[in-house]
Amino acid sequence: MPAELILTNARVVTADRVINGTLMIRDGVIAALDEGSSQLPQAQDLGGDYLMPGLVELHTDNLEKHMTPRPGVDWPTASAVLTHDAQIIAAGITTVFDALSIGDINPRGKRMQQLPAMLDAVASAEAAGDTRAEHRLHLRCEVCHPDALSLFRDLVEHPLVKLVSVMDHSPGQRQFAREDKYREYYMGKYHLSAAEMDAFSDQQTANSRQYSDRQRLAVVEICQSRGLALASHDDATLAHVEESAGLGMAIAEFPTTLEAAEASHGRGLKVLMGAPNVVRGGSHSGNIAAADLAQRGVLDILSSDYYPASLLQAAFLLVAFDNRYDLPKAIATVSLLPAQAVGLDDRGEIRPGLRADLLQASDRQGQPVVRQVWRQGRRVF
Repeated sequence: MPAELILTNARVVTADRVINGTLMIRDGVIAALDEGSSQLPQAQDLGGDYLMPGLVELHTDNLEKHMTPRPGVDWPTASAVLTHDAQIIAAGITTVFDALSIGDINPRGKRMQQLPAMLDAVASAEAAGDTRAEHRLHLRCEVCHPDALSLFRDLVEHPLVKLVSVMDHSPGQRQFAREDKYREYYMGKYHLSAAEMDAFSDQQTANSRQYSDRQRLAVVEICQSRGLALASHDDATLAHVEESAGLGMAIAEFPTTLEAAEASHGRGLKVLMGAPNVVRGGSHSGNIAAADLAQRGVLDILSSDYYPASLLQAAFLLVAFDNRYDLPKAIATVSLLPAQAVGLDDRGEIRPGLRADLLQASDRQGQPVVRQVWRQGRRVF
């Protein structure tokens, strides 16, 4: 890492404005931000491109795609992590929470078998300094799964675990309040026959009744005792939101209705929606569109979910929508606000004293193009 780095002739996106200026970085930390261009010969000219804080991603399933690139194909874990990391950093994401699912409801899935290997591979690559982004772990607890709580207790001790969400993907619940949508989604995703779908649905309903409530409460209690950030998932009703707020959730992941999103925002939960929802123009499950929440001013955080490059693109699209998101506010949804939601107060914005996690991007008619990325002042892309 260079002891000192000067980036000049940039449109610097701070938390509240865009400055035509120069950034001084010293020992991996932002030392100064000044208006105007530097004439020092060692200054790097960014050609008028945007200079923004490195993105903070709280929920991505991208690693799983590299672990199993095709049905029945298991990829070597170290290679999968490094390939995933390369996509993450190329998207401008400098801090990523890799989401690992505890409790796979896929009757033909391998998530449960892959879980220990995925965790170990991420931890090994991070410890060896082989990753370019900083990786942390987000445990997604499927509380209707019989083994979710015991597995969670085994994994929550890992030092990279910094975020936990609680989910219930059983029929008639939250994301799938409409059972016809539930059947359509899972029959298509898992290639189930009608009879197989009936049996699957009945089993998930029974599991939810038996396990969900008590396992949700137990997971929350463990997280609170360890000071871990908590997220609800797919809240659909005011009752869901009141429960989540009462349990001390900091984040409302993917609320499925306007009622739930507005109630979550009003109770201080940061409303997180999928960046692909913004890019594609709506939810693939038929739920509330992220753009509708942006128009109401209750969209706080974006997550790339399953497509890393969607994160920055969605932030730029927010600015183009008919709402009150200017560029600093839109970029905050992918940097400052997610960092704050999980207690990372050393990053997420361009301000002297914070980490020099940065990205340079050009704007090509609304399509951002990532040119360079720095993590703690070291160029990593």
